[in-house]
Amino acid sequence: MHRADVIEEARALAAAGATLAEVVALTGVPRSTVRDWLSGAARGPRAQDARRCGRCGDLHDAAVTETAAYAYLLGIYLGDGCISPGPRGVHRLRVNLDSRYPEIIEECAESLRFLAPRNRVGRQLRSGGFETSRPGSATELSVYAKWWPCLIPQHGPGRKHRRPIVLVEWQAPVLGPHAGAFLRGLLHSDGCRFINTGTNWRHPRYSFSNRSDDIRGLFTSACDVLGLRWTTAPYTVYVSRKDDVARLDAIVGPKR
Repeated sequence: MHRADVIEEARALAAAGATLAEVVALTGVPRSTVRDWLSGAARGPRAQDARRCGRCGDLHDAAVTETAAYAYLLGIYLGDGCISPGPRGVHRLRVNLDSRYPEIIEECAESLRFLAPRNRVGRQLRSGGFETSRPGSATELSVYAKWWPCLIPQHGPGRKHRRPIVLVEWQAPVLGPHAGAFLRGLLHSDGCRFINTGTNWRHPRYSFSNRSDDIRGLFTSACDVLGLRWTTAPYTVYVSRKDDVARLDAIVGPKR
């Protein structure tokens, strides 16, 4: 008997436009079995149910990029996401999150469902990115779709800190009305709130750590839009002023 996640992956590939032969090749499951799984399965949005994107010409709603959900997911992607190409122009967006924070995982899953409402959000437990990470310490969310390179033009080969990460013109709302959601996504992926201590004092503080100069620059630009004061150290940005920390508390909330 095949695992449920293999069956769901096959259906997700088909919904994203993969042919029967391609699903068989990608899953390693016999053709007749895959055909049974896909019998009656949804094949993705019909032309009359989606708008044709003016940027890439594919059938998806480009207006979702003007929403807070998009800004949040972009922040998550810049910290913990990657996009992998597949057959027939289908791409897989994957995000790896800490399993200790189920509410963040659910918020990310909701954003993925909003941006790809007809495509299944896959979920698998993984080991974290360190040798000492326990199995299941990370949760991988993934969605197959053709339009991820259009919605997230920051994707590309290689590690993010070794290539330019720059917003394109139409992504302006990320550093405008949705700067708070963008910061929330960045902090949920590569940030934390901790207690900074000294002689006879203790104060909460936010930090955002990323090896990419460009991504840290986007973080500080979003802080500037919101009027948050920040300082820097190698690979890290801090928000430490009491009133600024209080504002971030209202925007980000507890990490859980």
